[in-house]
Amino acid sequence: MRILIYGLNYAPEVTGVGKYTAEMAELLAAHGHDVRVICAPPYYPQWRVHEGYRAGRYQRETLRGVSIWRAPLWVPAQQGGLKRIVHLASFALSSLPLLARLAAWRPQAVMLIVPTLFCAPGALMLARTIGASSWLHIQDFEVDAAFDLGLLRGGQGSRLGRMALAGERWLLRRFDVVSSISARMVERAIDKGVSASRAVCLPNWVDTEAIFPLPYPSAFRRRLGIPQDNTVVLYSGNMGAKQGIEILADVATALTARPDISFVFCGDGAAKRELMARCEPLSNCHVLPLQPSSMLNELLNVADIHVLPQRADAADLVMPSKLTGMLASGRAVVAMARPGTSLFDVVSDHGIVVPPEDSAALAAAIVDMAGDPARRAELGHAARRYAKRMLSPQAIFDVLEAKLAALAGGIAEPAGQTRVEPQTAASGAASAQQGANQPAPQAGKGGSTLPEVEQSDV
Repeated sequence: MRILIYGLNYAPEVTGVGKYTAEMAELLAAHGHDVRVICAPPYYPQWRVHEGYRAGRYQRETLRGVSIWRAPLWVPAQQGGLKRIVHLASFALSSLPLLARLAAWRPQAVMLIVPTLFCAPGALMLARTIGASSWLHIQDFEVDAAFDLGLLRGGQGSRLGRMALAGERWLLRRFDVVSSISARMVERAIDKGVSASRAVCLPNWVDTEAIFPLPYPSAFRRRLGIPQDNTVVLYSGNMGAKQGIEILADVATALTARPDISFVFCGDGAAKRELMARCEPLSNCHVLPLQPSSMLNELLNVADIHVLPQRADAADLVMPSKLTGMLASGRAVVAMARPGTSLFDVVSDHGIVVPPEDSAALAAAIVDMAGDPARRAELGHAARRYAKRMLSPQAIFDVLEAKLAALAGGIAEPAGQTRVEPQTAASGAASAQQGANQPAPQAGKGGSTLPEVEQSDV
């Protein structure tokens, strides 16, 4: 099948959306599909175009069996509401000539990855013009997030908010398939007007053979000078607006009287500079640059406890992709989430959940876990079992390929196949699987001098 994947982020970005889009494309290509990709030059999460690429030029390359066309992109040094819109719009406009060029290839399916929804008109126009199926895969609800996280002012009830939501609803209803990464995010898409018969739960996955519990202490503990009997609290991933990572500095400050608890914060993003400044005077903190993907499992295994902060207003606008690696590493997870969200549903059965933005509750949970190694081990085993059972790449890929085959063959699938009834991400993934079986810089304290290179998201 000829499949065009159209989205802002792609490899060699190894965090967030780009990681999963590239893995999806490579899996499809490995299974015999002819896959081509239109994307931007890699820039995330550093918000700097990677060495070897140019922000203002069209480029073509082949990575791991996938043909890639890259369109110019404006990357602002500082991210704000208007700048973010111009950033996204620059790619949506510059990629239009590539859409026109690849129309002659006549893809059978056009899959748009959101963000960004600015590209939806072009994707729909191409699909309609050549008679291809259109698929929208939602990693973030960027319209909701833009208002709720304060990137755009006025709120969803303002005139601008109503116009943006109406435009989003109009676009979503015109795709043949709309998928997202958790059951509740799929439900949100249905609430926005997507027919349940067109909705698919397609969770992000994790390679449990690459991420697994180590039988020995991580090398990072030794390299950072952390005593072997200390409890290590790790945050690894993007450091941006949606993560609410400022609370990590609050918690580390509150626990300075506990020298037996060490904090390791690893990643990059818009909020990293502030986090480094706040952690600089703290002897219990180590702030690391991005690490190579080859060191990801070693890094995740330095944790005795993974922490996953989340802003209260993020809710189910995003499902943190870093959670998959946390679970696969077989370590206890403490997450900040509200009841009724996908994050709460997943972690409450396999870890500890505290209210978002409640630093006292997060600190208390960390102290409790630090004093109960047996409980940590129990939660870690449960998390690992969940990752192996529910988040394997092949199980999720089977859902994707079955849906693509149904689209290519014009098969009318039963509405019950893609309807999301369960209220958990786990059951959402399970229901999707059931459907597939039917037809069709300088470190902070701690002395780290690790080089700043790329890191896989978790």
